[in-house]
Amino acid sequence: MAQWVKGEIVDIIHWTETLFSVKIKADIAPFKAGQYTKISLQQQGKRVARAYSFVNPPQSELLEILLVEVQDGQLTPPLHQLKVGEYVDIAHQATGFFTLDEIPPCNVLWMISTGTAIGPFLSMLDSEDVWQQADKVILIHGVRTNDDLCYREKLQQLAQSRDNFVYQPLITREPPEAGGLAGRVTDLIENGVLLQHLGYEQFPDHSHFMLCGNPDMVKSCSAQLQQMGYQRHRRAKPGQITVEQYW
Repeated sequence: MAQWVKGEIVDIIHWTETLFSVKIKADIAPFKAGQYTKISLQQQGKRVARAYSFVNPPQSELLEILLVEVQDGQLTPPLHQLKVGEYVDIAHQATGFFTLDEIPPCNVLWMISTGTAIGPFLSMLDSEDVWQQADKVILIHGVRTNDDLCYREKLQQLAQSRDNFVYQPLITREPPEAGGLAGRVTDLIENGVLLQHLGYEQFPDHSHFMLCGNPDMVKSCSAQLQQMGYQRHRRAKPGQITVEQYW
């Protein structure tokens, strides 16, 4: 069972009406970029807990979680109503193996995410470890609308400051703003548009793919890459595809 500690809400960022980030001050055990924790509240006398990845890097003083309010959800609606100065319970020990030390060094690291599953990648990108693990990093973030591109300004600034980082938004339900592409990642891989847009004829040699997000995306993109000859990465049998389903 989780050991719970009190976490104080110190800041809330509202990206859209339902998409928000919460910054928390809490004394938890050290964790690795890409790991997740559990957040809980008491609801009608019962503890309701859900798993969420850290957005912040391990060295940050504050913990940051990215959430979307789920209609009729048990936890995200009350979390969305919290105010600065109020408290949540947070697990003392983080967990998870979707971390950089679980993948082999590579020429190009493809971070493919949808929705709030960009969170663990943001944590990794704020860690120096990622730049030692890969020569180049390409972050793909698939969302429904342009407004859902949380942390866009930060990622654009990172792309401008580092010539070995590419930030590529994908929009599915409206025309993309400048620099974005319209469509789902699997479709854009299938029709060649994604690679062509990024200046490739095919995926570069020694690529590694980290997939995180909607289970349908993770499953279909993983199968698509396996059809192209890539293999799931496991400790006992190294490959090129590492996955994390986000719910």
